[in-house]
Amino acid sequence: MGKKRLSKGLIQVYTGNGKGKTTAALGLALRAVGHGFKVLVIQFLKGKIAYGELKAAKKLSPHLTIVPMGREHFVNKSNPHPIDLRWAEKGWDLAKRCVRSQKYDLVILDEVNVAVEYGMVPLKELLTLMKNKPETVELVLTGRWAKREVLRRADLITEMRERKHYYKKGIESRIGIER
Repeated sequence: MGKKRLSKGLIQVYTGNGKGKTTAALGLALRAVGHGFKVLVIQFLKGKIAYGELKAAKKLSPHLTIVPMGREHFVNKSNPHPIDLRWAEKGWDLAKRCVRSQKYDLVILDEVNVAVEYGMVPLKELLTLMKNKPETVELVLTGRWAKREVLRRADLITEMRERKHYYKKGIESRIGIER
């Protein structure tokens, strides 16, 4: 018997200014792995930080692969560093290749909406990827500032809205919770 495949892959977008977009996508990844699907997460604008999901992915390999594509520094929106631009380009090339390959059942492009907002991933190319993705691939796009055109093409949109956040009380990011 052949590998289990999704009969109909959809497009999901997790956006908004609230916490939880990446966490929701990773929850979906965990669920998919539990059912024997193969998952790829490409993390735009993230790298060199010991996020807990990277450690978990090593334990769930080869079913879950997470590829950070960035530096440990925040990206300057108005003037991205050339290194950040190269990371985004490499991440985008990998995303296109992996979605088309159908090697993965679920592809999560974490923070891709931010990369588009920063001009690091071309909106037109993201829309083309959404339009031409293979039928059996589920595609998840996360990050603030999802463009109207992206939202129009999505099958599911979840908007995380901040109502209250403990960062405003001075509580820093915590291992195992935010990273």
